[in-house]
Amino acid sequence: MRQDQPQPSVEDLKRIIDSHIHLEGPLLPILHAMQSAYGHVPQDAVPLLAEALNIGRAEVHGVMTFYHDFREVPAGRHVVKICRAEACQAVGGEALAEATLKKLGLEWHGTTANGAVTIEPVYCLGLCACGPAAMVDGRVVGRLDGARMDRILAEAGA
Repeated sequence: MRQDQPQPSVEDLKRIIDSHIHLEGPLLPILHAMQSAYGHVPQDAVPLLAEALNIGRAEVHGVMTFYHDFREVPAGRHVVKICRAEACQAVGGEALAEATLKKLGLEWHGTTANGAVTIEPVYCLGLCACGPAAMVDGRVVGRLDGARMDRILAEAGA
């Protein structure tokens, strides 16, 4: 679901909740199902989840913010996750991240105005020997530099 698409109805959200409520510890499976269906967990889902699971809204919010892959708003058409771990930082990852954010005029978790690219931090991709690294639409890319990142962003339409 892109940013310009309408929000799902309460009935749609309740259907997802109802289809997972029978599971032991259903909060994470429900959040994953919503993220999968809509590309984010709609704000309207938080009170519905809290009521269905007999927990506070703050607890739902806490779980969503603890796990970095849950989004409160839709991501861009392409997601670029830049590694923030020490090994990547030691070989230029910090400068690459700062330059990328500056070039796009974004903060972390931001999406370009045209909806093409969302930039997110990730805290290790397991490519420590090939840093700086990133994940572009689920595909890992190592040995990044400014020119290669520029090509990735251009291909994504940023």
